[in-house]
Amino acid sequence: MSGFVRRLSAIPWRHIAGEALSRAFLVAQAFCAVHFVDHHVCSLAFVRGPSMLPAMNLAGDVVAVDRVSVQLGRVSRGDVVLLISPEDPRKAVAKRVLGMEGDAVTYLVDPGSCDASKTVVVPQGHVWVQGDNIYDSRDSRQFGAVPYGLITGKIFCRVWPLEGFGSIDSQE
Repeated sequence: MSGFVRRLSAIPWRHIAGEALSRAFLVAQAFCAVHFVDHHVCSLAFVRGPSMLPAMNLAGDVVAVDRVSVQLGRVSRGDVVLLISPEDPRKAVAKRVLGMEGDAVTYLVDPGSCDASKTVVVPQGHVWVQGDNIYDSRDSRQFGAVPYGLITGKIFCRVWPLEGFGSIDSQE
């Protein structure tokens, strides 16, 4: 037998394969755990745009999203939620809940040009959502009450940027 073959046969292939399989299984378990936590417990989301001014920055905020509260039905008036857009299901939007099922909600039809208002009753299984910036937000005023099932999480904390943390004022 040649020296090369002898050296190959001396390598503990079973042990190496067992270790590789064990580590691959560990990585798969970690991936599953991260996926479960991200989709069913808590996750981070990047929210940007003018709709939630002044509560959120135009350039964007990283926010923490609680996914358990939605499953337990613990969403209430005043909460900022992350939901699947009723107009484009590929997008997620952040809006504030202003009405729950059975509530009568009065809103300005076109706040930029007139004071005309309209009152609607939120149907069962739906919520009324609006952006904090009523002048530049597509929300329930345009697409109506949103089915509760489109809510994917409740935003509970801004992660980044932290207001006043490391900010540089160039106007000194």
